[in-house]
Amino acid sequence: MKFLFDLLPVIFFFGTYKFAGAYPDESLALATNWLGNDISAGQAPILIATFVTIVATALQIVIVWIKHRRVDRMLWVSLIIIAVLGGATLVFHDTAFIKWKPTVFYWLLGATLLGSSAFFGRNLIKRMLQAQISLPEPIWSRLNLAWALFFVLLGALNLYVAFHYPEETWVNFKVFVCSALILVFSLAQGLYLSKHLIDDKADG
Repeated sequence: MKFLFDLLPVIFFFGTYKFAGAYPDESLALATNWLGNDISAGQAPILIATFVTIVATALQIVIVWIKHRRVDRMLWVSLIIIAVLGGATLVFHDTAFIKWKPTVFYWLLGATLLGSSAFFGRNLIKRMLQAQISLPEPIWSRLNLAWALFFVLLGALNLYVAFHYPEETWVNFKVFVCSALILVFSLAQGLYLSKHLIDDKADG
């Protein structure tokens, strides 16, 4: 359930984009009413989906605040990124801004993991997981580095797809392929860690 909630903005983005694309005339009328007359029918779905995603991300934060009275820092970062880049897409009618959004978010995650470890001696992956599992220190370092590099590569892959393939292909990639890659990488990490967890039990 939490996984679906975390994907709420992505689900709204995809659903709105597909729905708006199925009704091009109505979508164009709605987009021009909001954003001006210099919008083509091909631009309308992504612009409407971007607006809905900004609202959905803000709503997600409101729900988390009401439920927990605190909001994770990365949710605020996500809102800032979508508000800035999504807002630029709406103002300038340029989809390049929203296409950069996943890359900026992934690269920021990667930079945070690398920077915290290199400059502050803090392994953020260890801080998140050490209450659930116990691992040797070198394994924590490898895990932190692996996730950082994964996010850097995923961000680069997003740019490649965004600017070398049609817009609809990028939307499908963003929603399905990126989510699947994160899930597969998580499972692969789990298999890798299970070996060391078993060794720890044997040592104990």
